[in-house]
Amino acid sequence: MSLVNIATEEKRRVLEELADVKELFAARNWFPGTSGNLSMRVGEMDEEGFHFAITASGKDKTKRTPEDFLIVDQEGRPAETTNLKPSAETLIHCEIYRLTGCGAVFHVHTVFNNLISEYYGDHGAVPLQGIELIKAFNIWEEDAAISVPVLPNYADISAIAKLVPGVLNGQVPGILLRNHGIYAWGRDAFEAKKHLEAFEFLFETVYRSLLLRK
Repeated sequence: MSLVNIATEEKRRVLEELADVKELFAARNWFPGTSGNLSMRVGEMDEEGFHFAITASGKDKTKRTPEDFLIVDQEGRPAETTNLKPSAETLIHCEIYRLTGCGAVFHVHTVFNNLISEYYGDHGAVPLQGIELIKAFNIWEEDAAISVPVLPNYADISAIAKLVPGVLNGQVPGILLRNHGIYAWGRDAFEAKKHLEAFEFLFETVYRSLLLRK
């Protein structure tokens, strides 16, 4: 779908939703040092391509300005004339949208997701079992068990993006980068936020459980 065929109202709605989410997460200190990135798809998925709004690189996410976001295409290239640069990790967002058809992707750096991703990094996944908030992913089995993939944190973002298809799990809407942060996604901003909050709770629970065992 061409960006010119997407209603102005749709673009504004997406930008407003992203701004609200950014403000909420910034208040939780989930964007230390301008880290992290948020995106939402603009318009429908199309075999010819798609577009999404994403946080601009290097911006103070505790502030709300007209330069917080830009719209890019399925290759991560700006779709409109702009002086803004998309987040350095835009290519990972591109792969997640392409593979899942989701509506929003949120990425944050927190102490707990960094510690847990490093602790389980050599295993390639974080095992989670029997914790109530696994239900946030619409998994209702008693004593349910899931694994959250952990990818290496290469300096070359394109090298990370190439690994995403090999670890994606339709039941688990999240991927960790080792000693870096979590990517969580959903059908829309509400669901992506729900999933991200659930992951953060689960990682903190696992971390504190490990401490209790010592």
